[in-house]
Amino acid sequence: MHHLHRDKLFSLFDEEDNAIVYMKGAELMYRYETDYEFPFRQESNFWYLTGVNEPDFHLILDLEKQEYHLFTPNRDAQYAVWHGRIKSREQYQEQYQPDHLHYEGKLPQVLKELDPDTIYCVDEVQAEFIEEFDRKTPIDLDALPEAITHCRVFKTDWELDQLREAARVNNIAHRAVLEALEPGKFEYELKAVFDYHQIHNGLMQDAYNGIFAGGKNSAILHYVENNYKIEDGDLFLIDAGFERNGYASDFTRTYPASGSFTSIQSTVYEAVLDAQKQVIEAAKPDVKMEDLHVMAARVMMQGLKDAGIVSGTLDDLMKKDVFALFFPHGLGHFLGLDTHDVGGYPQGVERIERPGIKYLRMRRTLQPGMVLTIEPGLYFVPALLKPALEDDTLSQFLNASRLQELMDFGGVRIEDNLIITDDGHENLTDVPKERADIEKAMKK
Repeated sequence: MHHLHRDKLFSLFDEEDNAIVYMKGAELMYRYETDYEFPFRQESNFWYLTGVNEPDFHLILDLEKQEYHLFTPNRDAQYAVWHGRIKSREQYQEQYQPDHLHYEGKLPQVLKELDPDTIYCVDEVQAEFIEEFDRKTPIDLDALPEAITHCRVFKTDWELDQLREAARVNNIAHRAVLEALEPGKFEYELKAVFDYHQIHNGLMQDAYNGIFAGGKNSAILHYVENNYKIEDGDLFLIDAGFERNGYASDFTRTYPASGSFTSIQSTVYEAVLDAQKQVIEAAKPDVKMEDLHVMAARVMMQGLKDAGIVSGTLDDLMKKDVFALFFPHGLGHFLGLDTHDVGGYPQGVERIERPGIKYLRMRRTLQPGMVLTIEPGLYFVPALLKPALEDDTLSQFLNASRLQELMDFGGVRIEDNLIITDDGHENLTDVPKERADIEKAMKK
């Protein structure tokens, strides 16, 4: 399947040019100056082109001949003692199927034999490495990142199957956490439930630092401490996923720890859910992501307005950026070999310098083959709200007494993963999000 990725990349370059792509895979990483070894995870661009999830590999793509050279480390007996069995050349050839297989020591020789007019690299670090062997050939740092990003934005059928499987297991793990949630448990206990079901189903690598946030911690966008004891009446927000062959899942759900939403929790939750459902319904080819973001913000502000938390016209609440006080992050992002996958801002597309929307991780017109998250949220963050209550412009839109009561409310986020199809979308997320379904699942 990875040969299809290489074919996509080859198609973006002129095969008449005497040029090569050089890329270096990831190395083992250790904690500071110790022998504590972090779990290995291949650099995503290298994994995309090779399927190699082992350290210390290199590749060269001969763009003129459209041939793939893979360079493998020459392991010794001590490697076998500490790290495991050493594969033979035949095993490497069978597993990765390069056109040419070499040990890494042959890199200078092969580079000299190819004698390219241009070397394409993804960054300066890799350029500096290859310059140790060839200081005369010009290195291009612009074309390759743009080309490989374009390839990775539009997923192949095999990639979509990996994402579907990651989502299938994520559905199981999220449902297990929903059923296990109750007051008195620590956040890390629910993380343990989640991790167990991922690993039990064969997924070993988390896609990102999972968020397991109870009470006011649910208003911290990247909360990772996970050590709070969940109390009766708290909300609990889980944002977590694992990888399948490097491809990520990324769901978020927000639940009432007690098993039932309070009145104000219901109000805020429904505003977020309504926004997410409307945006998902609208997610299809030729729709702009920033338009969906604004749509979500308007729906959620209407919900807060109906609840008496904010006041004024909806147009003014948007124009004055009041929405950004409660919805400070972007609506979603691309999903793939990285959780926040590449390609959100194509060359020439700049961020919109506006509160809230400037943190949108992608400004793209949706097209078939793209995979993205839809994750609106409402949060009550004292660090944002307290200064706003003292601001002459913003304060006129805010109900101060209601907001003072909600400073410890936390936040609500709901996130699904979508594949954009020719005529709409495919939703990979199948975890309860209707209030009635959540409360039913939590009944013991």
